[in-house]
Amino acid sequence: MIASAATPGEAGRRRQIPSVIASAATPGEAGRRRQIPSVIASAATPGEAGRRRQITDEDLIRTALAVAGTAGPRDVPVGAVMIGADGTELARAVNAREALGDPTAHAEILVMRAAAGVLGDGWRLEGTTLAVTVEPCTMCAGALVLARIARLVFGAWEPKTGAVGSLWDVVRDRRLNHRPEVRGGVLAAECAAPLEAFFARQRLG
Repeated sequence: MIASAATPGEAGRRRQIPSVIASAATPGEAGRRRQIPSVIASAATPGEAGRRRQITDEDLIRTALAVAGTAGPRDVPVGAVMIGADGTELARAVNAREALGDPTAHAEILVMRAAAGVLGDGWRLEGTTLAVTVEPCTMCAGALVLARIARLVFGAWEPKTGAVGSLWDVVRDRRLNHRPEVRGGVLAAECAAPLEAFFARQRLG
């Protein structure tokens, strides 16, 4: 048994992540690249995929910023987007730790789950690029290494919890068997602005 603590009713409530937070296509749907609600996770249509192949890191971060804007009122506004090796958008996700009551529901974790569902061929996300509006924490940095993500792009640096160069550098640790390419600080000021506004509101109560 991997984990079991909730009653049957609680399990139903906790294991089903609302489609506005994260969703993934079935194997058949993945082949068709069916559109998933864009609030948090989506799969590109064939036409969209063709247009997205020339996407820049800045484009990815702008998309992630738009997703961050959909965060719930109590959640830190962090957004993430993932594309495949050919530039096809696989999934989008927003931080939903408070909305879901789930300590692991960071944008990066949710976008990886959704992308794995779209690809439908296991947990390895080889060849993919993950873009997120803020430097990943230790949990997310470790997860993207384990998922074999090829490339990480992020916006604002996080001096308090960042694990991609600020406090730690998990993704470039030579003791690990996978080290993704990294580009940090992309549109850093733009990505920091919604975070600063959120925490300013929190301080005001």
